Amino acid sequence: MKHILPILLLLLTATTSTAFTRKKYPGGKQYIYRLTLTDKKDTPYDISRPRRWLSHKSLERRRRQGLVTDSTDLPVSSVYLKKLYAVKGAEVVGKSRWLNTILVRVQDTTLVDSLRKMAFVGSAKRVWTSPDSIEATVKWKYHEEFNPWDSVHGEHYGNAREQVESLQGHRLHSINMRGRGMTIAVIDGGFRNVNRIPAFQKADIRGVHDFVCPIPKQATEIDGVSRMFFETDHGTKVLSALAANVPEVLMGTAPEATYWLLRSEDQQSEQLIEEDYWVMAAEFADSVGADIINSSLGYNEFDDATQNHRLRDLDGKTAFISQAASLLASKGIILVNSAGNTGMGPWKKICVPADANDILTVGALTSQLHNASFSAVGPTQDGRVKPDVMAIGAPAALITGRGTIIRDMGTSFATPVICGLVACLWQALPDKTAIDIINLVRQTSNQYQQPDNVYGYGRPNFWRAYMIGKMKNEK
Repeated sequence: MKHILPILLLLLTATTSTAFTRKKYPGGKQYIYRLTLTDKKDTPYDISRPRRWLSHKSLERRRRQGLVTDSTDLPVSSVYLKKLYAVKGAEVVGKSRWLNTILVRVQDTTLVDSLRKMAFVGSAKRVWTSPDSIEATVKWKYHEEFNPWDSVHGEHYGNAREQVESLQGHRLHSINMRGRGMTIAVIDGGFRNVNRIPAFQKADIRGVHDFVCPIPKQATEIDGVSRMFFETDHGTKVLSALAANVPEVLMGTAPEATYWLLRSEDQQSEQLIEEDYWVMAAEFADSVGADIINSSLGYNEFDDATQNHRLRDLDGKTAFISQAASLLASKGIILVNSAGNTGMGPWKKICVPADANDILTVGALTSQLHNASFSAVGPTQDGRVKPDVMAIGAPAALITGRGTIIRDMGTSFATPVICGLVACLWQALPDKTAIDIINLVRQTSNQYQQPDNVYGYGRPNFWRAYMIGKMKNEK
């Protein structure tokens, strides 16, 4: 009975209405192919002059860590792009400079044979087929202010106290390490009402970008607002664990960091192209100078079962998305990625890109600090420890797209708790490289000496990581 009153009040105090409808996909059957190019010849760009396409912050991040640009950083050949633009009936809808690929949308699949025969095209793979129908994007109810029962009076972290303090994050915050000066890119499926909910009014959101190919002849905005703010609130909840700054209600782990909100997950279907969207988002994050990426996404099964990943693919270099994720540390970026919620199903293992090299893969703990039964397990196919670390995610305290507190389950929500504290740690130890920080987090986790396939290296102690990192600096 105690849950009835909050539900009724939520319905009475919400400010907008919502309805879900499905309609036929417009424009007829369409397909998107990933063209892998053979090289980057005839490019007007020069590795020695990266300022032409990378931001000052991106280059400064590399300089600080002793990293240099290489051929993967060069944009896709503009000459090749021009030739593809000239193909009637083929529309270029995306590209990856790191993996040297181009996405082309067609209706006539016989065009693909012609594309394959182009001298600079190494291969062509279908990664998307238009679904039969789509769900209309709609507005959602939200609160102008929190419910009275959402507050925990006298407790600064509010509902998030347990998830922050279990990692000793509050001790970093106590010395004013709250993520200031660090840029975090959040790659997710939608950030419903983030632009409206009061909880995010103090968040430093630098920009947003939607990488999901828009539906033909349909606007990318609704009433002048990015469509990503009307999609799922999964990203809203993820962001709240990072950026919320509402004392006594919910404090995120990096409330003073700068954020980019990037949408790569397509809610209409589950297809390989979402890996391409993710890679495009990661490259964008690099180009604008992000230090850390939070990705609460993972893939193993698709609508077309012939495209499903296999367990033997979990080696950090087979899946398209994992190839890109494994490059991030070499660009000076830390990827914090969810392990996946497949622990109770037939797959059981981590999903991609959680198998990538040189990242932090996060599993979920219960409030009693035991592993959540749904949390995906390791190791990788080549024997690396996964997950890397664990945090409370069964449940985690979050803010929904309705602007209210919820306790929700998932490695998706353990991940931002870790990610925000990685930002705080790096803020405190700015001379460290991405690899240094990753290693510090692993080494100061409670199972580092005896890692396993369920907890990985265990639960990090971010205060200890800071003290050890500081001690090394003083030697």
